[in-house]
Amino acid sequence: MMKLYYGPGACSFVPHVGLEAIKAATGEDFEAQSVKLHKGEQRTPDYMALNPLGQVPLLVVDGKPLNQIVAICDYLDRRFPQAGLLPAEPWQRAQAMAHFAWMNNTVHPTFTRIFRPGNFVDSDAAQAELKSKALAAFREHLERIQAMTAHAAPFLLGERLSFVDAYALTFLRWGGLAGIDPDTLPAYKAFAEKLAAAPAVAAAMAREGIALETYKKP
Repeated sequence: MMKLYYGPGACSFVPHVGLEAIKAATGEDFEAQSVKLHKGEQRTPDYMALNPLGQVPLLVVDGKPLNQIVAICDYLDRRFPQAGLLPAEPWQRAQAMAHFAWMNNTVHPTFTRIFRPGNFVDSDAAQAELKSKALAAFREHLERIQAMTAHAAPFLLGERLSFVDAYALTFLRWGGLAGIDPDTLPAYKAFAEKLAAAPAVAAAMAREGIALETYKKP
């Protein structure tokens, strides 16, 4: 059986949704283990022995660990193509991976600079400036995703739920935590609300104990 180590609300939500979709499509079950990032559980000796990077997600398959979200999702799609989590046609798959890679190597690190500016600069003034610039850039990224939702049919890659959808929902939640009101991104918010009702997404959200709405009005 596969085992996913995830942090509630973290990017590990993306393969978590994928595993729920795979379970629905194939009957292949999985084990899910919560790693409480705010308590530093990702840095415990037992976890570091599995993943020396001290990050989530981590997928263990037949006792073998695999880290990095793109690698995990690529493996899941190739092993369980019936779930349709990425397109099968080569050009469509490449286009999907372009979106996925942008989310992982651009949007995600931008949020990290908002949430943990101290990882990059030392002084309070530098951290405040970095956070401000990163917040503006993150807002622009969310607006680009909102533009993508205009072509959803009904999902971002077409008729079937994908990893790209799960990442999009994650970013809207993170935007709320960063102080971006989802009501200022109405099409994106409406898309995420429909997405949250999809069975695989709803199941992963329930297990993680997370809600779509994270924004707190000032």
